[in-house]
This record gives sequence, C-alpha cells and structure tokens, in this order.
Amino acid sequence: MPAGLLAEARLEGGTDGARSGGNALVRFLQRGRGVHRATGVIGSVNLYFRLFLLTLRVRLRPGPRPSLWDEAHTRFRVAPTDLDPLRHVNNGKYLSMLDLGRYDLMARSGFWQAVARRGWYAVVAAQTITYKRSLTLGQRFTLVTKVLGTDERSVYLEQTFVRRGAVIARAVVQARFLRREGGHVSPGELVDLAGGAPRDLSLPAWVHEWADAVRISSAAR
Repeated sequence: MPAGLLAEARLEGGTDGARSGGNALVRFLQRGRGVHRATGVIGSVNLYFRLFLLTLRVRLRPGPRPSLWDEAHTRFRVAPTDLDPLRHVNNGKYLSMLDLGRYDLMARSGFWQAVARRGWYAVVAAQTITYKRSLTLGQRFTLVTKVLGTDERSVYLEQTFVRRGAVIARAVVQARFLRREGGHVSPGELVDLAGGAPRDLSLPAWVHEWADAVRISSAAR
C-alpha cells in the first residue's frame, strides 16, 4: 500500500479508520485503472512513434551495414508514458523496448528486409528478464542486442539495458521464424540468408539449460 494511504488508515484508528483507509485504497486503485487505460492508448502511440523514428535512423544512417552477428546499440530516453504510478519505468515497457531492439538489429543489417521479402516473420517463443535498477523520467539509456546462437528450431538473443556503464536489466529471448503460408523456418535457412554465421558462434550451455527449463510440456493444458 502506498505510504500516504497507509498513514491515512493509521491516523483514523479503529474500525472506522480501517474502513476509511480501505475506501482510500479503493479510490486510489480506481484512479490507477483510469490512468492505466489512458496511458495504455498513449503508450501504444509512443511505441509506434519510436518504431517510426528507429526506421528513419536505419534508412538515413550512412556507411556500410553491420552484420546480424554484431551488437545493436539502440538508444532511448524515458518518456512520461513509460512510467507507472511509482514514477519509474513500468516492467512491461521493457518488453516493448526489447521488440524495438531486435527490430533495430535486424533492420540495420538488412536481415529484416530479406526476411520480409520471403514472407517470413519472427515470434517470441520464450523470454526471461531480470531487473537490477530502475529508470526514471528523462533518463537516457542504451539497449544492447546480440545473437547468442541457434539450436535446431530457435534463435537466441541476449538484450541488456545499460545506463552509464551500469546494467539496468537483462533479458534472454528465444525467437522462432514462421512462414506466412504456414510452417517453421529452420535456423539453418536463417543463417544461410544472413550469409553464414561466425565460426566461433556456439550457443552457451546455460542457454540450452534455460530453454529446457522454460519449455512447456506438450502434455500441458
């Protein structure tokens, strides 16, 4: 419970005080729902605006294209629509930014365009994110995205939020590519499309273990 509401409940005292504190909590939650409904719409607009700006940067950036196997450094600044009622970036917003980081990596390398021409598209099969520090309004930070490797069905990426050299959050993502007409795209086809993979690219053992741990059994309902 927010400190202000907790103080209100304590000051009132007794059963009436508890009822008053409960009513205050209800009012707070009702206001929060209204705020989240409004910011949900605005936040969606903000996501597409960021995507638009990112696309412009990709198209206007001079020089040779980086490889799909290079790191992508995507820069952000915390906007008001990223914040939750506690005035730091909402946990869910990080996931939307992960999408933008992966798009940045693929678009800058030309891989996104090549995939789209073939009618392929990417989906997230699993992801885990760990938060270490908070981000607040106006702070600038960078999302570093890199491919960790592949197995027989998926591509794995690591994405790290960094501010002034300090890790804010880190995610590992399992992605798969599908065909619009149906069926999976094998990682081998993706590697061929990217012009081959570095010889030293090998999926770390801990990623294999993570993928096994988060896999949902085919018997699960």
